[in-house]
Amino acid sequence: MVFRQIVGVLARRIVTRTGVGQRLATGERMGLMKFGSRMDVFVPLDCELTVTTGQRVRGGDTVIARWPAAR
Repeated sequence: MVFRQIVGVLARRIVTRTGVGQRLATGERMGLMKFGSRMDVFVPLDCELTVTTGQRVRGGDTVIARWPAAR
């Protein structure tokens, strides 16, 4: 998975606590986004999405996709 943080128009404030290529555990925080900032999340095509377009998600709480079962 890959993500991209985009600053908001008002505050333009993102606090990142991780570095490029760093591996994170499930539910581990990678930073903090404030006041209208946005995050794009890119998942592999073979993952099953569990959210719908326009749905609000919460970091560390909402499961957005599941990896396919091992074969």
